[in-house]
Amino acid sequence: MREAGGQTAALDARLLVEGALGAAYPDADLLDTLDAATLARLEGFAERRLAGEPVWRILGEREFWGLTFKLSAATLEPRPDSETLVEAALEMLGTRRQDPLSVLDLGTGTGCLLISILSECRNATGLGIDLSEGACATAALNAAANGVADRVRFRQGDWVEGLEGRFDLIVSNPPYIPAGDIAGLSVEVRDHDPRLALDGGRDGLDPYRIFAEQLPRLLAPRGVVILEIGAGQEGDVVSLMSGGGLAFQGPRYDLGGHPRALIFARD
Repeated sequence: MREAGGQTAALDARLLVEGALGAAYPDADLLDTLDAATLARLEGFAERRLAGEPVWRILGEREFWGLTFKLSAATLEPRPDSETLVEAALEMLGTRRQDPLSVLDLGTGTGCLLISILSECRNATGLGIDLSEGACATAALNAAANGVADRVRFRQGDWVEGLEGRFDLIVSNPPYIPAGDIAGLSVEVRDHDPRLALDGGRDGLDPYRIFAEQLPRLLAPRGVVILEIGAGQEGDVVSLMSGGGLAFQGPRYDLGGHPRALIFARD
């Protein structure tokens, strides 16, 4: 993997060995004792990684907010920077965290945002919507695995089309890559993440235009909207959402110090 130019070769190797073994990384002198099936599995993992497939897709799951989420071809990988949205949500809810809140997650994917929030807000219920039927199925499996299946529903749909009711918290990590930029992304993203979860239209802002028009009617009194954004999108998204009648409450920054989550409330 080093010879192939992998910048995380040592970590990748460790994770793939652990995945092949189904256990923690062994002492070096134990490697000679691996059975043929395990060695074949490890060799297959290594070939897939060298072909550009991300480690977590090879292993089929990834940790987020201390929970484990299964992946599928229909979902993005949960990434650590998106935990910024969960932190922002809990901060904004404050003492309301134990109230019977209603949470909406648009473009739910694996369900990582919604399920993580419900794991912290034990009396809340949630609805996750995704255009992909496969993503909804994956999210439902993750909800069951993480103990919140009785408080959450997942529905295939086109954003908020046909949706009624009011929500105390609305979160979304929408597609925000400009369509013309997708071909230039890394092979790990371009060839392995679903395009449906990447393509935000010509300028990457199509979902936010829909949100600006539709989310105000879905937001309960004292409700909060928290949106993930890409690099350089803060000003445009704030302008769109403010034009729709929501008041900007400030950004929250990811692990690299970049604005990642934007917070809005009723104007």
